[in-house]
Amino acid sequence: MSPTILLRRTALAATAAVLPLGLLSTATATTTAQPDAGRDAGLQRRLDRLVDRAGFPGVVATVRGSDGKVRTYRAGAGDLETGAPLPKDGRVRIASNTKMFTATVVLQLVAEGEVDLDAKVERYLPGVVRGPGGDGRRITVRQLLQQTSGLPDYDTLVIEGGGSLRSVAHTYFEPHDLLDAALAEDRAFAPGRRWAYSNTNYVVLGMLVQRVTGRPVGEEIRKRVVAPLELDDTYWPHPGEQRIRGTHGHGYHSDERGGRWHDLTRMDPSLGWAAGQLVSSPRDLGRFMQALLDGDLLPAAQLAEMKETVRAPGFDADPGWRYGLGLAEHRLGCDVTGWGHGGDIQGFTTRNLVTADGRWAVVTVNALPHDLEQLAAVSRTVEAAICRS
Repeated sequence: MSPTILLRRTALAATAAVLPLGLLSTATATTTAQPDAGRDAGLQRRLDRLVDRAGFPGVVATVRGSDGKVRTYRAGAGDLETGAPLPKDGRVRIASNTKMFTATVVLQLVAEGEVDLDAKVERYLPGVVRGPGGDGRRITVRQLLQQTSGLPDYDTLVIEGGGSLRSVAHTYFEPHDLLDAALAEDRAFAPGRRWAYSNTNYVVLGMLVQRVTGRPVGEEIRKRVVAPLELDDTYWPHPGEQRIRGTHGHGYHSDERGGRWHDLTRMDPSLGWAAGQLVSSPRDLGRFMQALLDGDLLPAAQLAEMKETVRAPGFDADPGWRYGLGLAEHRLGCDVTGWGHGGDIQGFTTRNLVTADGRWAVVTVNALPHDLEQLAAVSRTVEAAICRS
């Protein structure tokens, strides 16, 4: 969850502008439960500040409180032409939250005896991971999941495409394009020596899933996670599919601070693939995280492995994050542990956490942050939503 990944790092160097406040007149709170005036007003003010001060076009927060009820809050615009707010539970590109889904499928395969966490990648993808960027004979499956493999990110694809995420928004990439770009770079460090976020790890994991199952990774995610949980708003886009199906707001992007907003609702998400391609809704994402922590998707042994974390410096704007196997951990100010991930892609930034007692919050803004202060404002809104719930 930080500027250290391609779908984030490049974004922070090339993203959003502050909008004229005159475009941001819409602020509403909607609930599916009895309102608590103090809690609702406090969270609404935070959302208003994400628009009025941080400069995002619009924001929607979906929160499951300690009473088990789900509440939705909105501010700003989901369509800058009409001023309409973001839909209450519209579909958004969830970007690197996809990693939680990919990791879940891999760990299900571990539980089935098809994959060994501590086996070398070479066992499943012989000869595929070879180059200056890394060697599959030295990297384990666990190191891919935990972001400790040393594989570099595939930044050069954006740089060679013009240096901005907007310049490659409509470019289709094959997974091997992503891996080849990373392997052409020098490795970041020897496997297991430290932690560094790289989308490349999850591209390799997507390839591993396909080799082991004989089926596309998107199909496996749908069959093993989306369908059993009845996540009706969650889907894997078809190759070349650029639109967002169903009800959704607009996603915006600016190449530089103070620059013009560009509508990138339609874009090709293949740059993320198994690391960041999924489309979902806030409620679906919250339900997925809750089911994951409740043990509905993984046996106890694999869930425990997923929650074994290491220090993850730079994962988000605030310090203190730890990273497990596709699942991140953060101790909140109210002395509660939150689990989740977060994701950033052209048009959308999402931050989300779930707690052991079933509370969760998903906050989505329809643009990318241009600095760490903006990013921190979104993450802290998630924390406030959980701690106030």
